[in-house]
Amino acid sequence: MRTRAFRIIGLAALLVGLAAGLGFAQAGRGVGRVGGVVLDSAGNPMEGVKVKIVFAQNDKMVFEQTTSKKGEWSFLGLGTGNWDFTAVAAGFMPQNKTLYISQLGVNPKVTVTMQKIPKGGGGGVADEASFAILEKGNQLLKDAKYDEAIVQFQDFLTKNPNLYQVQASIGDCYRAKGEFDKAMETYNKVLELAKSDTALGKEMSAKAFSGIGNCYLKQGKLPEAQNAFKQSIENSPDDEIMAYNVGEINFSNQAYDDAIKYFDMAVQIRPDWPDPYIKLGYVYLNKAETAKAIEKFEKFLTLEPDGERAALAKNILNAIKK
Repeated sequence: MRTRAFRIIGLAALLVGLAAGLGFAQAGRGVGRVGGVVLDSAGNPMEGVKVKIVFAQNDKMVFEQTTSKKGEWSFLGLGTGNWDFTAVAAGFMPQNKTLYISQLGVNPKVTVTMQKIPKGGGGGVADEASFAILEKGNQLLKDAKYDEAIVQFQDFLTKNPNLYQVQASIGDCYRAKGEFDKAMETYNKVLELAKSDTALGKEMSAKAFSGIGNCYLKQGKLPEAQNAFKQSIENSPDDEIMAYNVGEINFSNQAYDDAIKYFDMAVQIRPDWPDPYIKLGYVYLNKAETAKAIEKFEKFLTLEPDGERAALAKNILNAIKK
């Protein structure tokens, strides 16, 4: 019994060590890949959207491309860790997400929905001149010219104070510059203004808390980051990607019980998605809870019976069932 227990613990340690090695030795380079689709609010694919990802630990590690006719995009050669994702299109609010990329398996497909910038009265863009200012700000943000983008966004807000959502873009600029105090101050403005927004309040609160969480994460303040991400999920409880990403962050920091909580949340939102099941198998393996690990790996195999990950799961099951 002792020999078997040591074998299971050794296997778990090997998986954690491999993940850590892939993440830090490559400094953003690796064999990881991720892809997804960009849609408009009606669910139609958007062609020509500029998408970019930047490695959180090395802002010189940048990948960019434009979406296809089907709204699709993909990046290859990524290292393990957190990547800041941005999508920018003319006439739409910039969209930002934090993606956790793993080199050990297939990363989940990312769906981004772009929200059109309103024109006209009723709190929307007042005129074409204002609209042009916002478009210029979005372009500067895409080009990583953050100081110039901030000037444009602030000019726009002076003329259109009701469109507070642009504050989130200013927060994103400060975060990209590493000015975390200013970024969090700006995100907190969004949170305060979102309280009276019945249409987009929840969405903007989720975005602001996510931004705050990423500020803490880049500073190595894991408990504060986890708390902010938790509040982001509470405002966007149907976002299985966010729940999954928070589970990954906890798993990579060996906070196994919290990882289980968020992977389980992803499962509840989308029970036919295999990714959180295999990660739950890894987590329980690291906790030496063999029966639960077997249960999760077997569930994963019912959803994804073939491929590299399936082969790995089968090999692990063969090892821990002996």
